[in-house]
Amino acid sequence: MNKEPDFFKHLHDELHDGRAWLDRSIVVGYAVLAGLFVVAFTYLSESAFEWFLHLNKAYPWWVLLWTPALTAFIVWATRRFFPGASGSGIPQVMAAIDPQVDSAARRHFVSFRLTVAKMGLGAMTMLAGLSAGREGPSVQVAAGVMHGARHWLRPGSAMNDHALLVAGGAAGIAAAFNAPLAGVVFAIEELSKRMDSRNNTVIISAIVVAGLVSISFFGNLTYFGSIAVPRLSWAAFWPGLVVVVVCGLLGGLFARLLAASIEGLPDRFSRWRHNKPIRFAAAAGLLVAVIGVVTGGATFGAGAEEVRHMLAGESDVSRLYFLLKFVATWVTSWSGVPGGIFAPSLSIGAGVGHDVAQILSGPNSALAPSLIALGMAAYLAAATQAPLTSFIIVMEMINGRSMVLSLMAAAMLASLIARLISRPLYHTLSHLMIGAVVKASAPPERAEPEPTPASEAEAEEKPAGAENAAKVREAAAPSGDVAKPADAAPENAMAPKREASPQAGLFEASEDAPVKPDDKPGQPPAPDKPAG
Repeated sequence: MNKEPDFFKHLHDELHDGRAWLDRSIVVGYAVLAGLFVVAFTYLSESAFEWFLHLNKAYPWWVLLWTPALTAFIVWATRRFFPGASGSGIPQVMAAIDPQVDSAARRHFVSFRLTVAKMGLGAMTMLAGLSAGREGPSVQVAAGVMHGARHWLRPGSAMNDHALLVAGGAAGIAAAFNAPLAGVVFAIEELSKRMDSRNNTVIISAIVVAGLVSISFFGNLTYFGSIAVPRLSWAAFWPGLVVVVVCGLLGGLFARLLAASIEGLPDRFSRWRHNKPIRFAAAAGLLVAVIGVVTGGATFGAGAEEVRHMLAGESDVSRLYFLLKFVATWVTSWSGVPGGIFAPSLSIGAGVGHDVAQILSGPNSALAPSLIALGMAAYLAAATQAPLTSFIIVMEMINGRSMVLSLMAAAMLASLIARLISRPLYHTLSHLMIGAVVKASAPPERAEPEPTPASEAEAEEKPAGAENAAKVREAAAPSGDVAKPADAAPENAMAPKREASPQAGLFEASEDAPVKPDDKPGQPPAPDKPAG
């Protein structure tokens, strides 16, 4: 029979376990530091994008040169020095949490070095005007900071590497969106399917602390302000259903297209990306720049300003905005620059809701803000297949607690539609990254020489007794010293060649790449010395 807890005994144990309180204080302190890094990254990214807007306003056509050139430089620097900093950052944290990734391989995905690189390169992505966001990279930034707390914790502490990475990644979401509740749900839904009861309080405390740090700098304001939600009736059902279905299909298509593009397909563009990644990045930047010029700059950046204009009823974007933003975001992510898809996904979904409101309900419809909010939640849930996180993020960003049931239903239905089209995007990308690291770390297998047509012809011309003579020589030779024919190739003549990673150089030619003991990076093999 279970007894009630002894309050005074538990209080005595807690107060006298000084080392446990020190560990908790270290984790909370690192949570404050993680929040400060996310705040600094936010200021850096927004300042960089403001500089780009000034450049675009002063010299509108210069972006056709500026964006491709800077995109090529970003991809070159990322591949050369910081391959683990490419892409969103959420797949890297998920890969680092995976049980099959050991501590040696974990540094390819999260580290303080990658945190600093992600901040600098991510800000340069915004300076180039590419269609990317800072929210996904904030997850990797905060996780890299929190992971450093392991050096100060006692051995055997409940706050192991897994718990620190979960707390750091969720703290990044909380600080980036100014939404602590979304950070907690993100930790449970995406990073850790279950939370250890021994440290869940500390993890949640770290998430809340990081969110409070963000609030202390940006104020207790919602990301997109507050929207006026009218009294919803059955008249809003069909427009809302159209928004959710369209967003579910588009989000599933985006996830499938992006995963297939990064994994590599047997087509001309994938081969070009694999063989000439810098030139491919320049071409991708040029395409994003052309789309931005055609839309009057609407597709540049994350798209947060356009969403604010839509919610306020002041947007004059084209009906094709969501399709052009879709292409710009896909091409940006495919190029390999550090940048997230959270904020662009919200703008794509908002574009769908805005168009449906304009077509079905008229230009001055009171349903427009509600349909835009449904589109944001639906498309984000479809692209990431994380419905709980998606609807809570949107609810906190628009102060839409009165729409909680509508947002939840929209996110669930859109995610269900997307699952019929695509695998979960972040899980797919994290598995690709894990496979690339495991393949690069595995010792090369001995390759068997393939017979050539000439050798097959020579084998057919040999007399029938040649095989028997070879067996006689083998039997006459001492044990372990088998006689070889004169025309046998040396053992190292067919040395295996290392194939390119499926991530198109994600962990190649960099300091993050695993080095085997017998390898000397950067040095060619010494030539054989002449005999005598």
